[in-house]
Amino acid sequence: MSSDSQQSAARFPSEIYSSRLARAAEYAGQAGLDALLISPGPDLRYLVGSQASSFERLICLVVPADGSTPTVLVPRLELAALQPSAVTELGLRVTDWVDGVSPYDIVADMLPSEAATAVDDAMPALHFVPLADKLGRTPILATEVLRRLRMLKDDSEIAALRRAGQAIDRVHARMGEFLKVGRTEAAVAADIGDAIVAEGHTEAAFIIVGSGPHGADPHHEVSDRVIEVGDVVVIDIGGPVDPGYNSDSTRTYVLGEPSSEIAAQYAVLERAQQAAVDAVAPGVTAEAIDAAARDILVAEGLGEAFLHRTGHGIGLSVHEEPYIVAGNDIELVDGMAFSIEPGIYFRGHWGARIEDIVIVTADGCESVNQRPHGLVSLPID
Repeated sequence: MSSDSQQSAARFPSEIYSSRLARAAEYAGQAGLDALLISPGPDLRYLVGSQASSFERLICLVVPADGSTPTVLVPRLELAALQPSAVTELGLRVTDWVDGVSPYDIVADMLPSEAATAVDDAMPALHFVPLADKLGRTPILATEVLRRLRMLKDDSEIAALRRAGQAIDRVHARMGEFLKVGRTEAAVAADIGDAIVAEGHTEAAFIIVGSGPHGADPHHEVSDRVIEVGDVVVIDIGGPVDPGYNSDSTRTYVLGEPSSEIAAQYAVLERAQQAAVDAVAPGVTAEAIDAAARDILVAEGLGEAFLHRTGHGIGLSVHEEPYIVAGNDIELVDGMAFSIEPGIYFRGHWGARIEDIVIVTADGCESVNQRPHGLVSLPID
């Protein structure tokens, strides 16, 4: 693959970032800010397509709220890290600095005295504290500004999420190759990780293989536990596809046939997950989607077994806004993308979860995951 092809795969065309920067400046102004200060992380990648990283030396995108040209402050020794990004094509100012010079003074000199600024939530305290000192006014978090941008996916982002969903579906379709009696969770996870990359992701971001009692821990990862006949196994997997948009899908499997009790309880979970998907529509609140799943589980005596929120937004980050949880009264809008993943957990025994990524549409939602939701029985020989 040529370097130009690799660059185009790793980011969107420059005009997409130009529009994002313009809207970021507009929203910052509406919030009463003078500028946004964005450090390496998903927000920097969202705004300019840069994956540059530097911990001890400050890299900072300064986005003035007045619509003037943004500036990227970067250590001179890290200039090459900007090349794959859209910074040059966008015509942004690039200001480099060398060791012995205070980058915080440079940022302060770009802005009015005691400027009202906001920083991304990934900025380390190592940089936040001296910036606040030099600015003479403590920055606030830019979350409220940036989530207005990142929550609403454009057509290019939706296409990437679809590709990610299709790729992780292909991995789940192969689960019978990996998940077998007598293998350890770790061995199964290693094969799943290889499959995640083989099926189109750039890496495996996370792998949960929760067999038997480990399935009752929603954030169990993997262990050396040997998978046994009759085990119910939670497989929660995902990773990014270029240009950085993530998959996240959970299916539950059983080695052999489930007991009648497990089958009945799982059927309730399946009904709850579908009810939440069916409830998605523009204007419905995030908490109403949580309630659609939770109310069914509560009515069937399984409310105490549902230990977490129903979902989270997804995009460049695996977990981002909007969060599908009680108390979140944000109204859904066409273009929002999030998981719907109710689960039931019985400590010391077993657990189950069903997770799809859905995108809000004008008349409901589109699921990017198409694998069956039922408890999948795998052979034991």
